[in-house]
Amino acid sequence: MSSITTSAIDTPTRRSVERTCDDLAVMVLAAVGLIAGLTFRDYGLGWDDYTHAEYADLLLRMYESGFKDVSALSFANLYMYGGGFDMVAALLHKIIPLELFETRRLLGAIVGMIGLAVTWRLGRRVGGPLAGLAALLLLALCPTFYGHMFMNPKDAPFAVAMVILMLGLVRLAEEYPSPSPRTILIVGLGAGLSIGSRILGGLALVYALIGFVPLLLEEMRTNGTREAVRRFSHVVYVLLPGLIFGYLVMGLIWPWSIMEPGNPFQALTYFSHFFEKPWKEMFDGALVSVPDMPWFYLPTLFALQLPEVLLGLTIAGVAGTFVLLSRPGVPGRRKTILLMLTLAATLPLVIAMVKRPALYNGIRHFIFVIPPMTVLAGATFAWGMDWLRENRRSWQPVAVAIFSFGLLLPLGEMIRLHPYQYTHFNHIAGTVRGADELYMLDYWGLAFKQASDSLREELNERQEVAPHGRKWKVAVCGPQRPAQVALGPDFTIGWDSNAADFAMTLGEFYCKGLTAPVMVEIKRDDVVFARVYDIRGRSISSLLAIPAP
Repeated sequence: MSSITTSAIDTPTRRSVERTCDDLAVMVLAAVGLIAGLTFRDYGLGWDDYTHAEYADLLLRMYESGFKDVSALSFANLYMYGGGFDMVAALLHKIIPLELFETRRLLGAIVGMIGLAVTWRLGRRVGGPLAGLAALLLLALCPTFYGHMFMNPKDAPFAVAMVILMLGLVRLAEEYPSPSPRTILIVGLGAGLSIGSRILGGLALVYALIGFVPLLLEEMRTNGTREAVRRFSHVVYVLLPGLIFGYLVMGLIWPWSIMEPGNPFQALTYFSHFFEKPWKEMFDGALVSVPDMPWFYLPTLFALQLPEVLLGLTIAGVAGTFVLLSRPGVPGRRKTILLMLTLAATLPLVIAMVKRPALYNGIRHFIFVIPPMTVLAGATFAWGMDWLRENRRSWQPVAVAIFSFGLLLPLGEMIRLHPYQYTHFNHIAGTVRGADELYMLDYWGLAFKQASDSLREELNERQEVAPHGRKWKVAVCGPQRPAQVALGPDFTIGWDSNAADFAMTLGEFYCKGLTAPVMVEIKRDDVVFARVYDIRGRSISSLLAIPAP
């Protein structure tokens, strides 16, 4: 992998290949953007959407009042997160003719597209045009990332912010010890957006401190310790304006963080311990309390939810990085870049496996490691193609065919699961059909949107109207706020199934299967995501299959 960026031969054919890869990357971005623009309305609300919209209103009210109304700084526990995405969505809603939650979905698509574009540029910088194209394809066809980018207001924007910061750090390593103003700006912006979104953005400092060790050691061998220290000090000095800019960005989107110097550390302490009443989730067919998840929770779910081609190339890329670190002939700059990417792709998972914090909702809190994984995987694919070009040229079409087949597998699943791509399980797990009885799928309840739309259509077809003097009553097993937004003003929702006309339940372990006529059933790949039952005239004590936590 040490020769990826220098192996291109300056011939018309090579330039044509590079141009073709760049053109294809632009076409992929355009295609994804078009699909996202046509489908963003399909994605329902999750558990957090309504609360995040309230947080945005409070933040904007605080700025509009000149910090006289500071209720945002004590709202739930969201004041310990940044609200940049939420504020932009609220402001965008004021100027475009979309409903608030449709606006949030559209903005999620836009932010996700930015993440795809930055990942492409990062992959291209690390491994050349082919690596950039491969990284882009791997990320765009990663159902977990694609699904979350529409409806995850915390973790998806954070993942995009982190890949922006990673681009800045890679540029810094390339230009060391004289970073350009653009690089300084990217580092500052990425740091501000990352830490301003989630305090976990501070992990990038660890990536940089460890990652730059090979480059600094080479500097000491080449220029002497004193000169190496001087050059390092110069880099820190010229980075200061960018870091100050990043601090201002962090304060803008996460105002609580700068109210007291110790607030970011308080947030880190707070989130390092479980902060809610424990509940149980399904993992490997057993109900496990979220603070007691086993150390292999994350590696298991990453192995079962990421596309197989991405898994294989990432593992090869990580192994290749450690092989290169032991080779004296590889430039320290190259070692630093690959080590930072490897740390970004693996260190958060290793820390979680060792520290064993409360883990829940699958891998959504860790999707920020997926973009660096795709960059490593893309660089590995490009290196493999370079090696085949020099040694086994006739095998190159075979490698391309295998890579293409590996991309078609998740593409097929994404089409089948739409708009529930985030529930994807790969063919190692037996897809969602094999995972249904073992793991949680639609834990955010996105299927309630489609179930609500179908319920209204069914009632209209039957020409049924609500009883005189009241609205339809729906008992809900799942997120109540999203159900109310999806159902609209003609329905009232609650937990009381005895007094309800209909029961809307998720296809998760905690919702009881009812002996009642099924009016609506939302299924993907033969797996039930949600049901609506007609429970009029029936006595049903509870919709829960297990006691509430």
